[in-house]
Amino acid sequence: MKISNVKFILTDIEGTTTSVSFVYEQLFPYFRNNVQQIKNLLHLEEVKEALEQTQKLALDEGVELGNIDDQIAQLLKWSLEDKKITPLKTLQGILWEAGYKSGEIKGHVYPDVAAALQYWKSNGIELGVFSSGSVAAQKLIFGYSESGNLTPNFSAYFDTKTGGKREFETYRKIAEILNLEPNSILFLSDIVEELEAAKKAQFQTIQLVRPGNTANWENYVNDFSEITL
Repeated sequence: MKISNVKFILTDIEGTTTSVSFVYEQLFPYFRNNVQQIKNLLHLEEVKEALEQTQKLALDEGVELGNIDDQIAQLLKWSLEDKKITPLKTLQGILWEAGYKSGEIKGHVYPDVAAALQYWKSNGIELGVFSSGSVAAQKLIFGYSESGNLTPNFSAYFDTKTGGKREFETYRKIAEILNLEPNSILFLSDIVEELEAAKKAQFQTIQLVRPGNTANWENYVNDFSEITL
């Protein structure tokens, strides 16, 4: 699929650059198996802040958390429900970092991804990531990927701190942050609701139809190599 007038390509991760099974079969279980390690990280400001957010969000759901064990139990519950909650994503990223650095985890990317990123970047297109996973987790997947360190390809990262992925206002905000006209940004995702929100914000959009997904968007490709300039 040929694209034109694109200055910036913004990509989703799960189901787009990376197999959904990697997230569900490797990353999520790693977090659950190591979640008690949070108790050893209470001196970190980022961990303290995430736990305070956990306490507050649980109260919003009508649940009062008494201590760190209650907080961990709530995080595990949200993890099993695959909730897109910022403190959960933050703490997942912190624990995953240890797994990546030890070599227990290697970030999965589809074979077509690395070459396409380099091709686009070498042709003057800036690249960014927008995922429900934290920015720290995004950098880990690409920094410790099976294709090597891919982070030099990216100039911007966005997560749920910017806004929901199915809300068009989030994409407007991203365009403002990038200081670009929305229609000069191409958003890549496997999820129609995300593509709808981006299109409403006047982004160009393409659906990635990876194994296990079906084409249900007006513009779609099976892999990054099919997107040409």
